[in-house]
Amino acid sequence: MLEVYGIGGFIVLVLSIWAIISIVGSSASTGKKILWTLFVLVLPILGFICWLLFGPKAKEARI
Repeated sequence: MLEVYGIGGFIVLVLSIWAIISIVGSSASTGKKILWTLFVLVLPILGFICWLLFGPKAKEARI
């Protein structure tokens, strides 16, 4: 059963890192970036879901 929790924790970690990278790369103000980053760090699952629905998104890369 420990392996299941380890995999779940790893998935939450990866999603949180992805959210933080996207937050930092967004065009939002510095204050909003800090608040969203803290929200994702303090409440990883709830913070990620809220960021996914309501948070600032990274600028799309143009090729």
